[in-house]
Amino acid sequence: MKFVFICLAAVFLLLACRQEQQEPPEDFELATAWAGLTTFITQNTPANSPTFASRAFGYIGLTMYESVVHGFPEYQSVAPQLNGLGNLPKPEAGLSYHWPSALNAAEAEIIRSVYIQTSDQNKKKIDSLENFFADIYVTQISDQEVLNRSAAYGRKIAQQIFHWSETDGGHRGYLRNFDKKQVLPTFPGSWQPPLYAQSISHYPLHPYWGRNRTFLAVDSALEAPVPIPFDTLPGSAYYEQFRQVYEKRKVLTQDEKQAAIWWGDDPDITFTPPGHSYYLATVAIRKTKPTLIRSAETYARLGMAVADAFRNCWKWKYQFFTERANTFIPQHIEQQWESFWPDPPFPAFPSGHAIQAAAAATVLTDLYGDRFAFTDSSHVGREKDEIRNVEFKARHFNSFWEAAEETAMSRFYGGIHVPYDNEIGLAKGREIAANVNGLKWKKPTP
Repeated sequence: MKFVFICLAAVFLLLACRQEQQEPPEDFELATAWAGLTTFITQNTPANSPTFASRAFGYIGLTMYESVVHGFPEYQSVAPQLNGLGNLPKPEAGLSYHWPSALNAAEAEIIRSVYIQTSDQNKKKIDSLENFFADIYVTQISDQEVLNRSAAYGRKIAQQIFHWSETDGGHRGYLRNFDKKQVLPTFPGSWQPPLYAQSISHYPLHPYWGRNRTFLAVDSALEAPVPIPFDTLPGSAYYEQFRQVYEKRKVLTQDEKQAAIWWGDDPDITFTPPGHSYYLATVAIRKTKPTLIRSAETYARLGMAVADAFRNCWKWKYQFFTERANTFIPQHIEQQWESFWPDPPFPAFPSGHAIQAAAAATVLTDLYGDRFAFTDSSHVGREKDEIRNVEFKARHFNSFWEAAEETAMSRFYGGIHVPYDNEIGLAKGREIAANVNGLKWKKPTP
């Protein structure tokens, strides 16, 4: 949490310095400032979950894009290509718009709406950031009608997208995180609520999330993966998956322990796994300093890909209801065994970390290339994990896929996923993101 506070303060300091020097913020700074506030609110809003957060990033990213897309002739709205959204309002013909003002108002409106449950203090932060940019734009644009018209248009886009979100099945999902009434199926290899748990709840998280509407219709019709059949016989494919987890626990290196902790992204104390992916988009944007539309497209693509990845992952988790190593290994390999990282409160197959990380990497690679070196400093400043004797040190990667693969492997190091969970997660995340990348973001060339 300390790092997020520092980053948010740094954003305001940077923009304030520009304002004092009468230098307007660059367009990418507007986009990343709102993305930074989004991850801050995600981290600092109680009862959040990776599932609800992924959904929030999808709508917030899409709103950023749709609020400015008509200001860039080579681009087009993707709203008609999405799952039941249809056409959004268009700017009035013949009138001028200031597109940064539209984005500024749109982001404030959609974040307030999606995170209606956040604290009054956080709501004041939304107001503060919106007013901060609005005050800058007043000094740049002499025509107040243009500014008013632009802000009103951005809010209208946000409101229509939010109304669409209310019908997807996940609206205000934080009010029903854990289902206390669900009767858990029991069969050989079925998931059981963990004794060594990441969450205080032993009830399953969002068991019906897989019924939610996807952003892309095609993502709701994906072919389901096939789990490995249950088998306790040593040497069988199923047994060998858990044996690998058991053996790895004995020989974890310090770097592997650091990776396991780094990518844990416990929703009680961090911005969640999808928030980590949203943060990596910000890293890419800050490094390359793209145009406003390119920045907005980045957040829209990543947000929707990660949201659909989580929705499908949860559909399959509860469809197959597979166990984790903390169940199988004590019963069939070593009774006193415990994983390095505690179990989350939901079934195993496939890995949520892997599927969302692969979705993010596929989007970011398509936008910024497959040899994009970067440093992830998201958890720098966090206190040392004294229980596991691990510090939070920045991690460097040569590509987004390298980061995605480490994200998946971190769950294997943690002992909460077998390799096959990660393998399928990575493959399905790539598939889902390819569908998002395949949307017609630009108008056809003549």
